[in-house]
Formats: sequence, structure tokens, C-alpha cells
Amino acid sequence: GKFTVVLKIIKHYHEEGQGSEVVQGVLLGLVVEDRLEITNCFPFPQHTEEDADFDEVQYQMEMMRSLRHVNIDHLHVGWYQSTYYGSFVSRALLDSQFSYQHAIEESVVLIYDPIKTAQGSLSLKAYRLTPKLMEICKEKDFTPEGLKKASIAYENMFEEVPIIIKNSHLINVLMWELEEKSAVSDKQELLNLSSSNHLEKSLQLLMDRVDDMTQDIVKYNTYSRNLSKQQQQKHQYLQRRQQENAQRQSRGEPSLPEEDITKMFKPPQAPPRMDTLLIAGQINTYCQNIKEFTSQNLGKLFMAEALQGHSS
Repeated sequence: GKFTVVLKIIKHYHEEGQGSEVVQGVLLGLVVEDRLEITNCFPFPQHTEEDADFDEVQYQMEMMRSLRHVNIDHLHVGWYQSTYYGSFVSRALLDSQFSYQHAIEESVVLIYDPIKTAQGSLSLKAYRLTPKLMEICKEKDFTPEGLKKASIAYENMFEEVPIIIKNSHLINVLMWELEEKSAVSDKQELLNLSSSNHLEKSLQLLMDRVDDMTQDIVKYNTYSRNLSKQQQQKHQYLQRRQQENAQRQSRGEPSLPEEDITKMFKPPQAPPRMDTLLIAGQINTYCQNIKEFTSQNLGKLFMAEALQGHSS
């Protein structure tokens, strides 16, 4: 992807994203051999309830028409989204990425994390749905049996795509100049050991998702109990019917008329499992973020200890 695309995404967040507010936009580019080149992007405008007549599809079409007129790559190759403390694994993301990937197989979603970026290193990751998950989404079979048959687990729902950011030579020169001019005090900020706010917020979000997972497990356990209870009732009914038919036969009477068992014992509705998988995926993302953050902080602590020992 181009460096200008990264700058546009960051600029979009700083202009319209506040706190947990998520900003989104369209990625444009072209498919070259086995790689996807992202050359441009434009934001989805933030619209309120007052803009009820705003047509998002029409807006995208007009933007792409305008770009085509000035000879800029206008192929729709995915979309981008900012994230709040790593919260992005959701049904909305799954549905959006499926529609993009269904149209163009190479499509990706870029996830930009402004909070991690503010700590000193750019956090931008590209994801796409795995072929297994694409099949499940096409068939819309999110039942426990369907997901089990396809061997879908939260670990194999999304695949991360490596990103290479390319700069023009002029931008490289500019960045070298900026690095030389940057104040030493700014560089020392990277050794800042304050972490309580970031860690506290991440753990709070993790706990909320674990609560959601617990509720889903309770629902599934209730469904399993009800299903088992119904199977028992069905078995008892068939046994009674068999015994009665045997008695009628011994008396020379006709057997009981055939009945549709499936109508009498309708199986309980299985809770959709896709949402549970997405919650598990989000929990995994939070755990990875916390692990990454704490390991960085431990590294800083050892560095600070060594510096203190050296200075004394």
C-alpha cells in the first residue's frame, strides 16, 4: 500500500474519530498478479439521524466516478476501519468483509489502531475471511452442526495479510529530515512507564466480553438440556405406542394410526453459534493486545532499571 493511504486514514480518524467513535472508508487500488496494491482511499462521511435521505451507495459511486475522471485507480479493493482498544471482531465486520470479498476475492479490511499508534509505533493490520468461513457465509449455515462440520473455530475465521508500505523517494528524504529535527525529549517519551489507564481499559473490555461469552454458554446449555429432555419424552412416547400396538395385536385389533412424530416433538431452536465464535475471537484479540502491551512495558522497566544503574 502507499504511504499516502496510511496518512489519509490517520487524518480521517483525527478529524472525525473521537474516543470510541469508529471511522470507516473505502480502499481503492488494483490486483497485480498475486498481490493487492492499495493506491488510494476515501472516507465514509459521518451522518446523523437528520441526514435520513443520505444514500451511501450513491455517494460511493459518485466518488469513484470523480476519481476515474482524474485518472486515479478506482477499483473497489476493500475498506478500512479504526478500532478502540482492539475492538473490531464483530458481526458487522464479518458481513461487510464477506460482501467485499464475495465481489473481489483479494479484498481486505485494514484495521487502524490510533491508541497503539499514539504510543510510538504504527498499528495497521490487514485481514480477510478464510476460505472456510467464506463457504459458511455463502451457505448461511451458522448452526452448531454446520460450524462443527466445517471445522470452524475462532482461530481460523480471519487470516492476517502481510502489509508492505511503499514511500516515494521524496517522502523518505522528508522523513529523514524530520527525524534529525525531532527533539530528544520526544524520543524519551517512548520510555514512559505509565500504563495503568491503557491496561485497566483493556482488562475492562475483556471482562465485558467474557460476561457476554458466559451468557451465550448459559443459553447453549439450556438448549442442550431442553433437547435432551425432548429426546427422552420422544423415546418414552414411542415405547408406550409400541407396547399399546403389541396389546392391540394380541386382541386382534388394528394398530394405532401413523402419526407425524416430528410435528408432535418439534426440536428447540438452536442458538446461533457465529456470534459466540466472534466473541471468542474478540477475547483472543484483547488477550493478544494485553500480552503485547505488558511485554513491551516489562522491556521498558528492564531498560529503565539498566539506565538507572548506569547513571548511578
